[in-house]
Amino acid sequence: MWARRTFKRYNQTIDDMPGTGAELAEHLIERYKLDVTVEQAGAEGDHYDPTSKTVRLSEQFFNTKSLSAIAVAAHEVGHAIQHHRNETMLNTRTKLARLALYAQKFGTVVIMAMPFVTAITKAPASGLLMTAIFLLSMGMAVIVNLITLPVEIDASFGKALPILIEGQYVHEDDLPAVRKVLKAAAYTYVAASLASLLNLWRWIAILRR
Repeated sequence: MWARRTFKRYNQTIDDMPGTGAELAEHLIERYKLDVTVEQAGAEGDHYDPTSKTVRLSEQFFNTKSLSAIAVAAHEVGHAIQHHRNETMLNTRTKLARLALYAQKFGTVVIMAMPFVTAITKAPASGLLMTAIFLLSMGMAVIVNLITLPVEIDASFGKALPILIEGQYVHEDDLPAVRKVLKAAAYTYVAASLASLLNLWRWIAILRR
């Protein structure tokens, strides 16, 4: 809610701004000679896709001339720069995210199969083992989100903010607002981490019944 409120607050159109979020992203991609494309995002929202090398911006930022639009665009290009430079933390996050996706799918299959396996084997230990496997698979999401946080902070304050300041893409008076937007973009994953922990706790509570 805080992040959305911040994005909305600073997403007011500024007529004399040189370009939209998408135009700034394309300009920075050309400036840093990145092999990356820019697209309008769907339901998944603003993100950088390292697989297809695509910066995707939501509709509210893609065609908008606002502080939120250019800050979010610079943040996502920051991820593209991390990828271009082959930075370890982004590579680790990407690999773990794929692993977590497979682990969660496997965990779902395991928990659905547990009653049948326990009934067939008539061994309580098999149920305990399968429960442990399921909880470990759910815990992968927590680990991924914790690793994602420093990656996001670097994209905002190690990449985007210096780019916006050095390139004079925003007025000095607007920098405090831009910092707030970049902070919201980075700390969105704090909420994701907490949600992952709550989801894991919920499953532990259900399985203890």
